[in-house]
Amino acid sequence: MKEDARVLVVDDEPMVCLALTNWLEEENYFAQAVEDGPQAVKAVREENWDIVLLDLRMPGMDGMEVLKQVKEIAPQTVVIMMTAYASIPGAVQAMQEGAYDYIVKPLDVDQLTLMLKRIVEHQQLITENILLRKRLTEQYEFEDIIGRSEAMQEVFSMIKAVTDTTATVLITGETGTGKELVARAIHSNSSQRYGPFVAASCGALPETLLESELFGYEKGAFTGADRTKKGRFELAHGGTLFLDEVGDISMKTQIRLLRVLQERSFSRLGGTEQIKVDVRLISATNRDLVAAIEEGSFRSDLYYRLNVVSIQLPPLRERIDDVPLLAAHFINKYNVEFNKKFDRVDRKAMDFMMDYHWPGNVRELENVIERAIVIDQGPQMKVKHLPFCNIESPLTEEPRSLQEVEKLHIEKMLQRNDWNIAKTARLLNIDRSTLHKKIKKFGLERQQ
Repeated sequence: MKEDARVLVVDDEPMVCLALTNWLEEENYFAQAVEDGPQAVKAVREENWDIVLLDLRMPGMDGMEVLKQVKEIAPQTVVIMMTAYASIPGAVQAMQEGAYDYIVKPLDVDQLTLMLKRIVEHQQLITENILLRKRLTEQYEFEDIIGRSEAMQEVFSMIKAVTDTTATVLITGETGTGKELVARAIHSNSSQRYGPFVAASCGALPETLLESELFGYEKGAFTGADRTKKGRFELAHGGTLFLDEVGDISMKTQIRLLRVLQERSFSRLGGTEQIKVDVRLISATNRDLVAAIEEGSFRSDLYYRLNVVSIQLPPLRERIDDVPLLAAHFINKYNVEFNKKFDRVDRKAMDFMMDYHWPGNVRELENVIERAIVIDQGPQMKVKHLPFCNIESPLTEEPRSLQEVEKLHIEKMLQRNDWNIAKTARLLNIDRSTLHKKIKKFGLERQQ
């Protein structure tokens, strides 16, 4: 029969130790006794105990010192102080230091029975809550991607569907929606998980640098190439290569990338040797590639090579019900990182967060939580911690003319689409050159 709990008895009187351990075992507890403080600390350090029955007055290391050390070693262990009537003030002080309760000697067995029963029931409830949270986490979390919304559950299903294949995947979505997290989740659950995961941001580099980053170069290929360097494709051999912002690469690089996907080989810049690679390619973009194909800035044959399987990440404003879940996740994360004790977002702040349109998506939400935890001690996140509540946006002011209405509407659409010119122009039903002229006319600038 399984014991109700593991109980350590600490008392300098051998007869008390013997009587208590015998009684505890009859009551279906696993019991062990030690007769001084150092032995108690050693026992707690070496084994897990649910409850410690601790005598307050002992020679050498007294009960208060043992209590402090037990709480440092095993904060979850419940400590009940045993004390003579005259030492009750000391027992009360021990409760202020972290003891659960005290019981007066000679011990009232009925009182102790009720106390132990209450502790065991409480610990069982905690365990059940932990298991429930674990099941909820498994349901609403995939790797580090959080979401209970229907849209995110579909994303999780797509990730699971492609992990057992080597299919090329295209992840689309606005900036800050977590495209690299999805790529890493696919890699870490696939047959390539023991190989490297290599990431490259195509939009951050000019054409010449991007080619050398992707394909490497031979010594002497250009001025400053004093050694041979492997590119990202070589480094990712046997694993996964993640190309972020793939919609921003030049036509010349698109041709080279298409050839690699077709032939599974390439040559370094300045070299002639064909290098064979076994790489699973996952790419991501916040651009509308179909529109880019129509504009002539993206190759359709490359698009179809990249888009064997498509995963669309929704913006946070379209899955606003995930905000409380995400906020709790980031609070836990940054509590640990910064040793803080925030426990929740208060109701008013959460109302603001649920009404906000989150142009920076999940990345912006994480930044808001991190900032609040850095600058304050908690325990609650409040409206004062939300930077978007302290800025009087011009978009909320009443426009006074048709020209101002036009300016505010264009500004709003640009912000909503993260200043993606092609997408914004299409939604406004104007061409890109007209939108550029409007931006210049109204003096609009992207806010960093």
